[in-house]
Amino acid sequence: MARRHTPPPPASSPSISMKLAFSIALSLLLLPPISLLSKPIHDNEAEVQGMFVFGSSLVDNGNNNFLKNSSAKADYLPYGIDFPRGPTGRFSNGRNAVDVLGELLRLPSFIPAFDDPRTRGRKIIHGVNFASGGSGILDQTGAQAGEVVSLTQQIRNFEMSTLRDLEAQLGCRPNYKHLLKYLFVLETGGNDYQLNYFAPGGEPKPKLPQFTSILVSKLTQKIKKLYILGARKFVMFSIQPIGCIPVARSNPKLSNNGSCIEQLNDVVLLFNQRLRSLVFELKAQLPDSNLVFVNSFNIIRDVIDNPHYYGFSDVSTSCCELSPRTVFLCKRGGRACNNRTIHVYFDGLHPTDAVNLIIGQKAYGSDSLEEAYPASVKQLANM
Repeated sequence: MARRHTPPPPASSPSISMKLAFSIALSLLLLPPISLLSKPIHDNEAEVQGMFVFGSSLVDNGNNNFLKNSSAKADYLPYGIDFPRGPTGRFSNGRNAVDVLGELLRLPSFIPAFDDPRTRGRKIIHGVNFASGGSGILDQTGAQAGEVVSLTQQIRNFEMSTLRDLEAQLGCRPNYKHLLKYLFVLETGGNDYQLNYFAPGGEPKPKLPQFTSILVSKLTQKIKKLYILGARKFVMFSIQPIGCIPVARSNPKLSNNGSCIEQLNDVVLLFNQRLRSLVFELKAQLPDSNLVFVNSFNIIRDVIDNPHYYGFSDVSTSCCELSPRTVFLCKRGGRACNNRTIHVYFDGLHPTDAVNLIIGQKAYGSDSLEEAYPASVKQLANM
């Protein structure tokens, strides 16, 4: 295994000027991350029964396709150019990280999007994806997209619809014993900084440490809500290094010679540290629960800092032609680079299939506590 190159945590709470905040908001209007189809297998060969996925565009499998007034969509080429089913609403050229996790867990198919009318009946047996591009921990996050499904609503959809549908499939009311066979995956928080805290206008914002505490508190409440509904096994993804995404690096007001903006990375490191600490805090409060923290920040940063080891040569620019309207999403029908496997980012902020493969693989099987803490997803699945 390669020696880890993990950036140290910030020494103190970051401070960012209002001018910088405005620049970020103007540059980043939305944030939320294939190859072969998985072969069908028998249910008893899988390590878990399925996954229920909540979060943003980094794990959205197509829910925003069905939102009439949302501008956060990826249901057109060149998105999906390397995905067997073509453009599906995934914000990548191929798979996202939870697709890879599903393959490694030997689930028989990709997790279907909740808002797809076909995601009913037997189709939910192996899980449902509730994630929505542009959403965040706070309900108001993502308003710039016109319409998103908030994390609160995602959990409500699980409670009011999917749980009832699952009851019909199982022939009994699902409880925690049934749901022990499922992983509950959460990837959220980045949009709360980029689309909320740093957005100009609105009500006065608290200081960053206080805002981070609010996010962690709100997320804790939502995890406890899922626990009450029967969830016991949680996978929590960190916020990715938002200071290294192409749309930030290409902004001359923010980046020096196209380098990562460490002030932005320090902001999310503060959140990630708090999220990591929740692993044992919540386990102590929630009997029979188990939580895994996947440090996708460290995983991606290691790829960026050591690209040649991982087979990448472009760590700073987008692979696809960007839309002049959204700045960070691919232009509808626009060009895509031919060498997608050597690019870290497909559009202005979402990783390529090649990077999502690394994230999924390390989440599933890494023995480094800097990548999966305190255990891997594979170990969690067998608990």
